[in-house]
Amino acid sequence: MNMRVGLGYDIHPFATADSDRPLVLAGLTIANAVGLVGHSDADAVAHAVADAILGAAGLGDLGTLFPASDSHYRDADSMVMLREVVALAAADGWVVGNIDVVINAEVPRLAPHIEAMKSNLVAALRCDAVNLKPKRGEGLGAVGRSEGIAVQAVVMLTT
Repeated sequence: MNMRVGLGYDIHPFATADSDRPLVLAGLTIANAVGLVGHSDADAVAHAVADAILGAAGLGDLGTLFPASDSHYRDADSMVMLREVVALAAADGWVVGNIDVVINAEVPRLAPHIEAMKSNLVAALRCDAVNLKPKRGEGLGAVGRSEGIAVQAVVMLTT
């Protein structure tokens, strides 16, 4: 059995408070929360996970596959893109072994949403070894000042 490890990272700023942009994380729309700015739906969790998979599989990065310069991806569902990334890795013989994700967000409180987000990722990745950890910025940096959300993901792929 072959194994590879990949690291993914994504960060998006919050939209203005009067924006009607929804907050989408791991395919879950979180009610009553300000959304993130981005070309697609700005799902930072899906983006970080996809980049981790692409890195481990040696398939480049999300921005190259789904460029912001392509209007086709405006407001696109990032979970659809994540499923496409999983399919690309699978075409090369890779299977997601496990994934560990840290979601850095001062707001909103994510603990009540973790199980639903995890369920969405389990379905998209075809893997039940998914771990999500919400963390706060504790007032430090852009995340701590509630300017946006940053996500880190580590994945192990196996053949």
